[in-house]
Parts: sequence; structure tokens; C-alpha cells
Amino acid sequence: MHGRSPEGEVPTRVAEALPEFADAFGFEEFNEMQREALPGILETDGNVVAAAPTGAGKTALAELAICKTLREGGTALFIAPMRALTNEKEAEWDRFEELGYSVYVVTGERDLNPRRAERADILVMTPEKADSATRKHDSARYDFINAVDCVVIDEVHLLDSDRRGAVLEVVVSRLRRLRDPRIVALSATMPNIEDVAEWLDAPPETTYAFGDEYRPVDLETGVKTYSHGANAFADKYRRLYRALDLAIPHVREDGQALVFVSSRQDTVQAAKKTRDELTERDVPVGARGDYEFHNDATELSNDTLRQSVLDGVGFHHAGLGKEDRDRVEEWFKQGKIDILFSTSTLAWGVNLPARCVVIRDTKYHDPLEGETDISPIDVVQMLGRAGRPGYDDVGYGWVVCDHSDADKYRSLLSEGKEIESRLAEELDAHLNAEIAMGTIRGLDDVMGWLETTFYYVRARSEPEAYDFEAVRERVRETVEALVDAGFAETDENLGISPSKLGRLASKYYLRLDTAERFRELADCDAVTADAILEAVAAADEFDSVSARSAEADAVDRALSAAGVDTDLENGHRKVLAILHASTVDSVPSDLRSDAWVIRRNALRLLAALREFLDAFAGPRAANLGTRVEARVEHGVSRNAVALTAIDGVGAGRAETLADAGFASPAAVADAGADALEAAGMAEGVASRIVEAAAELPRIDVDWGEFPETVAVGENEMVEVTVRNRGGGARVGVRVTVNDVEMNETTTYLDGRTAVPVGVFGTPTADELEFVVETTFPDLPLMPVRASRTVRVE
Repeated sequence: MHGRSPEGEVPTRVAEALPEFADAFGFEEFNEMQREALPGILETDGNVVAAAPTGAGKTALAELAICKTLREGGTALFIAPMRALTNEKEAEWDRFEELGYSVYVVTGERDLNPRRAERADILVMTPEKADSATRKHDSARYDFINAVDCVVIDEVHLLDSDRRGAVLEVVVSRLRRLRDPRIVALSATMPNIEDVAEWLDAPPETTYAFGDEYRPVDLETGVKTYSHGANAFADKYRRLYRALDLAIPHVREDGQALVFVSSRQDTVQAAKKTRDELTERDVPVGARGDYEFHNDATELSNDTLRQSVLDGVGFHHAGLGKEDRDRVEEWFKQGKIDILFSTSTLAWGVNLPARCVVIRDTKYHDPLEGETDISPIDVVQMLGRAGRPGYDDVGYGWVVCDHSDADKYRSLLSEGKEIESRLAEELDAHLNAEIAMGTIRGLDDVMGWLETTFYYVRARSEPEAYDFEAVRERVRETVEALVDAGFAETDENLGISPSKLGRLASKYYLRLDTAERFRELADCDAVTADAILEAVAAADEFDSVSARSAEADAVDRALSAAGVDTDLENGHRKVLAILHASTVDSVPSDLRSDAWVIRRNALRLLAALREFLDAFAGPRAANLGTRVEARVEHGVSRNAVALTAIDGVGAGRAETLADAGFASPAAVADAGADALEAAGMAEGVASRIVEAAAELPRIDVDWGEFPETVAVGENEMVEVTVRNRGGGARVGVRVTVNDVEMNETTTYLDGRTAVPVGVFGTPTADELEFVVETTFPDLPLMPVRASRTVRVE
């Protein structure tokens, strides 16, 4: 079956083109755009680039490419622009599951199921997850990425995104070098589609530039300004009133409006205010007389949303429960909600058109970046939602902005935005990743890699803007800088290989200045918990965190409570305050709005720093890093942190156990379930915790025939046994005498290990205190110390 009818015409019905996959599509007939692309996707194996207006039906092209891959027994990878959309695809593609194919969304490291990923017919990933998987493609855990036969890139114009474009670019180039799968790249309309096609080696016959004539509904767009005031809070309402002035005329004519705002909280606040405004302006909306709808609304878990939808106003964001989001989407499609406020996520995901789309906010607050302009890509994506096929002849899209930004947005709407490469902005980190993977082993490899990038194609297309003549030299200088900084090493044959520093920076996606800072901390004589938190707070990854003046007192209080004096300033100081407050679960209310994002990023950096400490300072420092990481994650005291190592024990249970006098998992295992029940835990919970505690390491030291005395000038070698009576773990065993290190070793211990100890009769001391300390670099357990004193006679 090649997708054409016996007469040689392109079929219009899904059942004719792909009879075995007819149930995988949400419609029965292809539209004009889909019919034009169908032969190139189904009848050739070449790469495909298709740009079309939002709402034209590009998703079906992705599904056609996936069906061809499945029909040929291959594995398809769908790269979605953001995490929220990967979950939507998983739900939407239940249709493939019903046909016997497996769909698997690849999530974070902790939640990855390698066996499910390996068996999947369709993998769904964000660019970041694909980056992680391809960097680790030669490990058993990520070997599944080597079986991909077709890569479908949804919204390839994401290449022009400030923070994510370079990631998508290097992932696609890397996949092509690793596996050379078929690439099917889909995009909103972009003026320089030829550059993307050249980059992906898509031939002219499978490069499709579908213009606005393929939009199911004509689109009229414009820019409306407002008078900017001194108060940002009041400005939001100025923009809201401007947005409502644009939306309400359409609502009065039985149309609907979709209004995009900058944050989840703003969707709620704008919806509340709009309900009052609609009443004051006497706009006939709402369905309080609809008894069935009223009953359905009672099932919403969000109280504010329950009240709003009955007045014809809704809000939608990724923080709502899935069932609430699903209901809002369905009610908007049914016309029960007249005005819907949403964050930008909705623009990239569900096909939820409205007669009128208004972008109320062109800037948003990012906890890591401060005040940020929404990207031109997002603007185009949002406005593309204007116009309801089958209901409207015209859709209306408006950008509300300050006078100073008006020309910028007018130019965007009239001329479009060429897709640029963002790789040069992060060239050093991405080159380091390629060296760390071993795909670049010499200067020839570097130049070969460069020519696989969109950066190179775009520089050749726009030589003046990109300074094409200097591109190769820029890359060569970047490699030399990596070598000079210790991220890579060269040999006499000009070969390039990664250093330990370079591998760790790549593994944890660190900015290179941050990796150098972590290495410097690991080289310190004494690493402290405060120094660990300061190194993380000072990381370049937090450079753009904004420190608002209203937060200054809260930052000072948090640092004062922790007894911390720091030279960090502005956003970095705020991050440090949040980290210290997190260790005791007492983040001030003024800092909580940003704390979740900051803490999540800090935990990634803490995990990286722990491995730096392990690699460059040893297991004792790594163990301290692990305990600090656990305290930030769980918000527990020093006395309770070791107890979080027990599976099923979070912050609350750890503090309960610590308050009851339990200092370690070993003490919990020894005490038994009855003792835990006496401390207030339920019977079943107590039993499970005791069982889990017993699976953790339990160390004791057998000193054997260790002497009690030694004569001056004599020496004796003694074998001390370190025994683990619990679950196996990697441990560091360190022997000191009078606080001077004699030896240290790291090993995986699931039974016993012998440690040689030399007892020397030194004339400079009357007593020798020998300490055997066992630490756990990967677990937040306190070090276990055992000591013996020998008299010198």
C-alpha cells in the first residue's frame, strides 16, 4: 500500500491510504494540505520539512510518518516542544495502543523505565530528554535510542528559542550521526524553510511551504497599545481592560475569546476580574440556568474555576488537575465558556481555536531569568489559534503591548520571523558534550560536526550576519579554550579526548563556569555544608534570578536565621537564602513563588556537585554533599536526614523517628515495628519501614588482635575487618591515627573487607588513637566511626 488509489490519485480518506491505521486518526478524510504532503511522506524514505499555519492539520503529517515507520517494523521518536505536550500525546495516542503498538513517554532519570522504552514502538520526548538519552546512548539504560528509525520533530521552529533552540539543534545533528534516521520536521510558517531543509537534507519534492491560503480560517492580526504606568500591578489591569475591549464585541456576537497571560496565577486573577466586568458591562454570558452543566461543574476540583465557568469565564494552565483541564477544554469547544484565560502552554498543545485571540502579556517573570519577553515563536503560535474552522470566516488576533514595543510586534506580524540558530550562544558547552561522548576525537571531527549543524547552514546563508568567514576559527578557538580550562586533553597527534571535568560537566548539563567552580570547591582542604550551598547558589545557572526589592527583608531574615554571612549579591543571594531555608522547611512566604523552581534546579546542581566531590575530593566530601542535598530536598534537620535514606520515609516520618530517638536506619531496623508503632506509626507502615531500613548498610568494625600497647621504635601491621551486615553499598573506608590520615579506599561492600593498619611506636606521642571511619558517598547516612587507643611505652 503506497497511499494512492488504483487511479493514481491521492486518496482523500484515511481508510484508503492506511487501512490498517484508520482508527489511529481522529478524522476520516484528509484536508487539502495533508493530501499534498501524503505521497512524499508515505511513498518516499527521504527527509521531510513541512511548514504550515497553526491549525492547518500538521499533527496528521506526524501521524502519517509514524504509521509508515510502524508498518515497516521500525521505531518512531516524536520530539515535542515541552513536557506538558508529551503527556497529551501519550493520552491522545491511546489509539495506537488499541492497535497493538506501544507508546512510551521518556521522563526524567529517576522515573525512566528502560525496558518499556526498549519495547516501545513510539517514543515521545522533549528536546532536553532526547539530549540526555543521546549523550548516554552507549549505556545499557539508554540503548533504546539507537533503535530509532524515524524522528518526527514537532514545531521545528523551536530552533530559534533562546534557551531550548541549541538543544534541539545538537540533538538532531547527533541523532543523524549516531543513527541517521529519517527526519520529518514540522513547523509553523517560516520564511527561511529552505535553510531548515538544507540542514536536514530534505529534497525539494518533500519540502512543503504551505502558506496562509491553507489556513482553515483567514486571520486578521494587529497590535494594540496601552498607556504604561509606574505600577506593574495596575498595568496588568490596564492591559486586561484593553484585552476585554477587543474580546467582548466578538462575545456579544456569539464568538469566543482566548486570552493569553503570563502566569498561572494571572489566569485566575484575570478570570475573577473579568466576571465582574462582564456583569458591569451587561454582556450576556454564562450558563447558570443550564442544570446539566451546573451539575458537571460541581465535579471540578478547583473551587475558583467551579464558580467562574458558570459565568462563562474559564482559566487553563498546567497546574490544574488533568480532569479539570479536560473539562475546561471540552466546555470551551462546546461554547459553554465564552472567555478563556490561559498560559502559553495551550498555544502549543490542544487545538482549541477561538474567534478572537488576545495576547495580554508580552513579558513574563521567570524565576531563573527575571522579566523576559515572550519569544516571537510563542506570539505566532498563540495568534495562530484565532479562527474556528466550520464556524468563523475570519479569526482575529491581537497583541497588547507598551507603545515602545509596538513596532517590533507590527513587524513580526507583517513580515514573519526567520528561524535563526542559537548554537553560537552555548557553543562551548555543546562542543564539550560532543568531546565527552567521544564523537569528536580530533580537529577534523570538530569541523565535520560543525557542518552538520543548523548554525553552519544559517551562517552560509547569511554570511554577513553570522560572520561566516570566522565561523571555523571561532569553533577552533572554542576547542582550544576547553583544553586550556581542563575540560579536554590533546595528545601529540592532535587527538582530543575528554577529561574527568569535561565528562562531569556534560553529564549534568552544567555551564562550564559552574563546573570550574565545583572543581575549585572539591580542591579545598575542608569542604563544609555552607560552602556546598554557597557554590550552588553562585552557579551561573542562577545568573538571571531576579531579586525584587520587596523580597530583601525575607532574604535577610532567612540568612540571619541560618547564621550565614555571604558575599553573594542580588539573585544569587536570594537563591542562597532559599536553599538554607529549605534545609529546615521554613522558606519565607515572600520567597515561595520562586522557591519551587529554584529548589528544583538547585537539586540538579547539588547532585552534580556531589559527584564532583566524589571524583576530586573523595567519599567523605561526597557523603556531606549527599546529606546537604537530602536536607534541601526534604527540609529536615541534621538529626533526621539519615532517616530519609529509608524507602518510604519522607520529611514528616523522618522527623517523627528522630524525635522518638532513632538516629539511623540501623537503629530503626534493630528496634522493630513495635517500637515504631509506639512512636505513633500505623502497624502496616511501621512494618514496611523496618523492612526498608534493614536493606540499608549496617557497619561494624572487628579490630581482631589489635594491640593495646606498642613499644617505642617498634611497629606492627594489623588487619582490621569492616563488615556490612545490611544491604550492599559503595563505601569509603578511612583510617587515621591522631587525626592524621593513614589510608583511604573506596569499595562496594556487601560483606566484609580487610583494612591493613600499621601500629608504629612513635616517640612523639604517649597515646595513638586509631579511627576507622566508613562513609557512604551515595547515601545520606552519617559516617560510622570506630576507634581504638594504643599506649606507647
